[in-house]
Amino acid sequence: MNDEPTHTTGRPGGGTDRSPSLTCLVTGATGYIGGRLVPELLDAGHRVRCLARTPHKLRDQPWADRVEIVQGDVTDAGSVARAMAGVDVAYYLVHALGTGRSFEETDRTAARIFGERARAADVGRIVYLGGLTPEGVPERELSPHLRSRAEVGRVLLDSGVPTAVLRAAVIIGSGSASFEMLRYLTERLPVMVTPRWVHTLIQPIAVRDVLRILVGCATLPADVNRTFDIGGPEVLTYLEMMQRHAAVAGLPRRLIVPVPVLTPGLSSHWVGIVTPVPASIARPLTESLRHEVVCREHDIERYVPSPPGHPLPFDRAVALALQRVRDAQVTTRWSSASVPGAPSDPLPTDPDWAGGSLYTDVRERETDAAPEALWQVIEGIGGENGWYSFPLAWAVRGWLDRLVGGVGLRRGRRDARRLRVGDSLDFWRVEEIERGRLLRLRAEMRLPGLAWLEMRVETPGEGTAGSAPVLYRQRAVFHPRGLLGHLYWWSVSPFHAVVFGGMARNIVRAADRAPDNSPARPGGGDPADRAVPALGGAPEHRPSGGGRRPEDG
Repeated sequence: MNDEPTHTTGRPGGGTDRSPSLTCLVTGATGYIGGRLVPELLDAGHRVRCLARTPHKLRDQPWADRVEIVQGDVTDAGSVARAMAGVDVAYYLVHALGTGRSFEETDRTAARIFGERARAADVGRIVYLGGLTPEGVPERELSPHLRSRAEVGRVLLDSGVPTAVLRAAVIIGSGSASFEMLRYLTERLPVMVTPRWVHTLIQPIAVRDVLRILVGCATLPADVNRTFDIGGPEVLTYLEMMQRHAAVAGLPRRLIVPVPVLTPGLSSHWVGIVTPVPASIARPLTESLRHEVVCREHDIERYVPSPPGHPLPFDRAVALALQRVRDAQVTTRWSSASVPGAPSDPLPTDPDWAGGSLYTDVRERETDAAPEALWQVIEGIGGENGWYSFPLAWAVRGWLDRLVGGVGLRRGRRDARRLRVGDSLDFWRVEEIERGRLLRLRAEMRLPGLAWLEMRVETPGEGTAGSAPVLYRQRAVFHPRGLLGHLYWWSVSPFHAVVFGGMARNIVRAADRAPDNSPARPGGGDPADRAVPALGGAPEHRPSGGGRRPEDG
């Protein structure tokens, strides 16, 4: 007798079957799709194991205590082998795009290792989400992004493990890079000059349908080893997608003038200027739009039948995504994954860190505010709340970062009030958070070195006589790289007394003013606090994301 939990799954022909729960390995759980797939698999009754280079980033996920986490990387055969032990279904949701010119070789090697270790562990199925490729276009003419995705699919199909390669075009969902690009282009530019690819035919698909199909593929018959094209019910041009997005969002019809002179490279920089998506990510997205990406078959319906109302129409998918943004319910974003090339070193604890000097700037201020009020201000920093200094100066710092290929300040926040480890926060990333006590941010801007910013709430120790005040402690840390790094620190250090000192003063003032422990919005403070920043900044206005996982968008 099998005492394992069971769940209902789709079967060929549209019927259902009661099958035991499966052990599923998910790679890319810190990314956009992987972070949403994990709770869907759990809700379907499966057991989930995540392979992550930095398990710490998953610590604050609402499902973290329901999964097993294995530290490792898909390019490391040993860690992949450990993660594969006892696995029934392995989801391959990673890629090396943007890691350098050799990203195609990295993708190839990682896929080969993944397939070989899956076969050695007797894994029953591999599921891979790739890109939809145009019909009749030689592979050599595809963008490097699509070409690598196609090659990864072939490697996995040839691994000897039954594999389902799902090929999707544009995914419409709150927080996806494709949707953010579409949304910001449409909302910010009532009149725009666009590249020729706005007339390319595309078959977009809602993220809800992508997740549903990914879950359904866990129980495909063992003899299924093939690609499946997946898409929504409509084929549209990108121009039509922008106009319909505007209509759903209640915006006037956009005036769009296509011109032939915008190359993919120029297009990516244009997208990088107008949207939060940096050029390094925008380029592969725009290059993929040069050719029509339309489904050539819909065979997945035989194995994972769509429920009534699915796949979602484009307008409905956009409406749900916009609602998630407005309600601050964006559970994962395109920026959830680490930025390629961004520093990932943890803050060194030894002041005499091997490798060179550490420059620090420490500020402390006492406050009569409750510790909870001070923490709310700290945890609410960034995004629309800003950085408690002159917004224009921070914005300039963000623009300079984007000009040299950095992420800039437009990533904002996933959630307007709460942060978790791994969250992107403008051009920082949350490295550590001890609720009520410590927030540590690691810089992902372009710098000649590594930088961190710490904010602490220190309460009086037990036995302290009288009503000792709460202490706010702020520390900026910079580890220079070469002579340029040292010159950078010394060139900006004259501003630190104003920048970091003003930041500390305004944070404490906001906590003092906050009624009912609600953080006040920054932007005030002394005029003297308004100076060109050295390390951080504030974005333009943007919606923020939220904490619960979405059901539809």
